[in-house]
Amino acid sequence: MGLILEDRDNQVAILTLNHGVTNPWNLELVNTLRGKLKELKGDIEVRAVVLTSSNDKFFSIGFDIPGLYPLPREDFMTFYTSYNQLCLDLFTFPKPIIAAITGHAVAAGCIITCCCDYRFIAKGRKLMGVNEIKIGVPIPYPASCIMHELVGFRNNRELNDFGEYYPADELLTMGLVDKVLPLERVLPEAIEHVRKISSYPSYAFSMIKRNRTEAIANHIREHLEEREEYFVDCWYAEDTRPLLEEAVKKF
Repeated sequence: MGLILEDRDNQVAILTLNHGVTNPWNLELVNTLRGKLKELKGDIEVRAVVLTSSNDKFFSIGFDIPGLYPLPREDFMTFYTSYNQLCLDLFTFPKPIIAAITGHAVAAGCIITCCCDYRFIAKGRKLMGVNEIKIGVPIPYPASCIMHELVGFRNNRELNDFGEYYPADELLTMGLVDKVLPLERVLPEAIEHVRKISSYPSYAFSMIKRNRTEAIANHIREHLEEREEYFVDCWYAEDTRPLLEEAVKKF
């Protein structure tokens, strides 16, 4: 069993995160998903992608803090830059891609879903949000820009400044998710949604998406290196390390 399982439903590729129950992001998981996306981008038999989880407890808990905390700065920077590139890979992916969220999607896991074109989440206590401020780091720059476009100034300010997690109905009101569905309907309706979009000529969708994302992606790339250095400075800051140690204990 791999970190990401791949299945096909006609011309829809289903990528299932399979990194334990919580699907924490480390360099291996990041690079595995980046590799899958690269393959699917060039696969003419695939017209759309669904990203989901192998369980209904977590879509993803976020960064693998226990594994990332002890890394030397250079190794952590390698991970962090790759994670940000994954966000851009998803955000600019030229085919329809949807997150089918069957469990909690928090911190870096929430960010990954926001980089997809659509987000369908299960009813019940399935929480999303970004808690980075509570562990002493800013929201990654790509996420800050993308989420601002997604939910607007006021909602993005609340999400970033308070670091809370929100239930499905509030997420829908904010605009962070597109549909709230019974758990058993999340994946099939996500597949049907992107299948409908991908039934139209692919060159039309790819340009529609490019028009929607290109200016934001270019702006991110222009400032990304500087913001990555700042994030990593925060990660290793004297005040942040105790907060990360407490986060490790909660995993």
